[in-house]
Amino acid sequence: MRRGKYYFKNSDWQVPESEYIEFTDKRSDICVCIPVINEGKRIRDILERMKRINIMDKYDVIIADGGSVDGSLNEDYLRRMGIRTLLIKTGPGKLGAQMRMAMAYGIDEKYKGFVFIDGNNKDDPEAIPRFVARLEEGYDFVQGSRYMLGGRGINTPLLRHYGIKYLHAPLISMAAGRRFTDTTSGFRAYSARLLLDTRVQPFRDIFWSYELLFYLAIRASRLGMLITEIPTVRAYPAGEKVPTKISPFWGSLALLKILLKSVFIGYNP
Repeated sequence: MRRGKYYFKNSDWQVPESEYIEFTDKRSDICVCIPVINEGKRIRDILERMKRINIMDKYDVIIADGGSVDGSLNEDYLRRMGIRTLLIKTGPGKLGAQMRMAMAYGIDEKYKGFVFIDGNNKDDPEAIPRFVARLEEGYDFVQGSRYMLGGRGINTPLLRHYGIKYLHAPLISMAAGRRFTDTTSGFRAYSARLLLDTRVQPFRDIFWSYELLFYLAIRASRLGMLITEIPTVRAYPAGEKVPTKISPFWGSLALLKILLKSVFIGYNP
């Protein structure tokens, strides 16, 4: 086991300061990345679902922690689950910073592709091998969709459902020049080739929150990268508070601003 402050190899990249704990050596060419912060039982539920279908035996799993203090990422527990690396963000930033941290670490470790799945147990990990298959076929960006044939959205809050269908997906599709059916799901995959393309440059501090999710879908499409959507299941718990870090009013307003900037101004280097 190795641990300490992580020093990213490319000093030109803007990546938040981070610490790391490596439980095992690299074993695969694809890594599954899980951004998480204070998800409690939900992160353990998704890890145990992944363990039951042998995801940890097939691919390296990396957790990109935003600074959890709820005890859910206990080292002994993560070792038992077969996690390869726990990355802990100690610098500033939210989801975008966690994604940059995971991507930069993965590129340092020479992974060829990255599958991202949320740590709040809304996504069905059964789809992970299908994402990997698309990466191995040469796709650069693979978006999971609950709205295409074969996908399912379970207990999706009505405001989110209509927001995705009639605002978010149409605007992202317009900016990308291709149709996407589900543009808010974090269940997606990227090739290392896409992330290393000098016309993309994801390792910038402007990708603080949700910007990177929207930008990469648009930029990859405009650059003519190989892109596809695959059906996935995204389930919100019935009769419980919606698991999200987005506040109903101010969070939704901030998300709308990011969406509009991504579509009409952009983050192109």
